[in-house]
Formats: sequence, structure tokens, C-alpha cells
Amino acid sequence: MATIEGTFQNSSSLRVAIVVARFNDLITSKLLSGCLDCLSRHGIDVSDSSKQLDIAWVPGSFELPIISQQLARQRKYDVVITLGAVIRGDTPHFDVVVSEASKGIATVSRDTGVPIIFGVLTTDTMQQALERAGIKNNLGWSYALQALEMGSLMNELS
Repeated sequence: MATIEGTFQNSSSLRVAIVVARFNDLITSKLLSGCLDCLSRHGIDVSDSSKQLDIAWVPGSFELPIISQQLARQRKYDVVITLGAVIRGDTPHFDVVVSEASKGIATVSRDTGVPIIFGVLTTDTMQQALERAGIKNNLGWSYALQALEMGSLMNELS
């Protein structure tokens, strides 16, 4: 029996793209910071002159799938991380954005064969979002770990 797993070592050859939503940037910028910290500590060059990492900003979480698709189709990235924050309001807008972002991101990943990490916070309140973006725990770090593991696993399977 073969056991195939991704690792967090030897990440220095991975190419990573991050797509970040500007809407709720108080939250998404904190997620990005946690993500970059994790990638850096695992050997990814996150400097402005990096050849391993590109960051694209989009207006909101609804736009994450289309830019993720464009990046994945380029075939120059091993993994794409999406970062967004959708906070419930008084209208059904929350449900529409969350549904379309999640379905779109999953579809892009399946269609392109490039792992797309779903790093979109979906919370009821701003306080919950802040807690997940750094007050208690920065999920940006976790999304980066998922990316490293999936990028490594996909390379192992190639």
C-alpha cells in the first residue's frame, strides 16, 4: 500500500499566487499578512522581487473565482490561495456572494487541476471575522499551510 502525502518541507520550489478581495480589507489584509508570514517561514520568497509569489487584488469575494481561473490557466503556479471576508448583513447578499464564490473556486480547481485554497471567511459579525484574522488566530497562516501541503502533494503525484 502506498501512502501519499504532501509536506511542508522543500517548499522553496513552489510557485504560489494569492488572490485577495479588497472588500473588508481590514480583514483580508490581516489574512494576507498571516499567509505571507507562514509562506516565508516555510521557504517561499515573499519579497517584492519574488519569482515564487504573485498577489492579485480583486474588488470582492465574488470576483475571486475568475481571477483564480486566469492565474491557474497560466500553468505557472502550483497552487492559488484565495482570501476574502463575507460578513452577514440584513439582506440575502451574503448568501449569494458566499455561494457563488465557493462554487466558483471549487469549479476552477476541478477544471484546471490546480489546487485553489478557499480562504474566504464567512462570518455573522465583524467581531468573528476579526477573531479569525488575527485577534485570536490568523487563519491566513492555515490557508498558507494548506497551500504548501496541496502544492507538495500535487507535485508528488506528477
